[in-house]
Amino acid sequence: MQGLFKGSQFKHIWRIRVFAIVEAAGWPIWFLILASIIAVGLIIERLMFLRGHLIAPPALLNEVVKELKQRGVNDGMLAKLAASSLLGRIFAAGLKNINGSHEVLKESIEEAGRAVRRDMERFLTSLGTIASISPLLGLFGTVVGMIEIFGSQSAAGNSPAILAHGISVALYNTAFGLIVAIPSMIFYRHFRAKVDSLTIEMEQQAVKLVEVAHGQRKG
Repeated sequence: MQGLFKGSQFKHIWRIRVFAIVEAAGWPIWFLILASIIAVGLIIERLMFLRGHLIAPPALLNEVVKELKQRGVNDGMLAKLAASSLLGRIFAAGLKNINGSHEVLKESIEEAGRAVRRDMERFLTSLGTIASISPLLGLFGTVVGMIEIFGSQSAAGNSPAILAHGISVALYNTAFGLIVAIPSMIFYRHFRAKVDSLTIEMEQQAVKLVEVAHGQRKG
């Protein structure tokens, strides 16, 4: 019971401390808080979406080749394949044109691959934008703080309270802008590299499927 009370007291103190920091940072901090919430949401969403074993299951190519040799292509197989994963969508697009020429099959796979890449890159532009503008928002807060500092000067001298508040606004916004920008940029670069890696892997598997489908390669 005592531990529960201490935990509740700590949370209460922590909330007061956070509120005090936000108040000291002034109104410009709210732009950065909004940017940080959006960035965290985008990062979590992409972490859940860009999982290699879900996008390009390692055993999918062998399963498709086995199914192709045993039963051939049918509508049920294509629908199931397209719903299974992003790589499955690429395979299904190619297998729909399995009776066409090598060029037609390859073109249909490339077209599906471009659509799949767009899905993998979704929200990355927004995350990159947040990473780029967060330091600028921090700089904006710094400028607001400096304006308050210079505005506090008068013939009678400086107002210590306004001067302290201006310094707080300037420093807190600069720091928070970097706090938001650095993780956002790290994850943006990570997701870009992940998308490139998955794209190359899916292209390689799609090429193997084309070669197997046209008898140029054994499964």
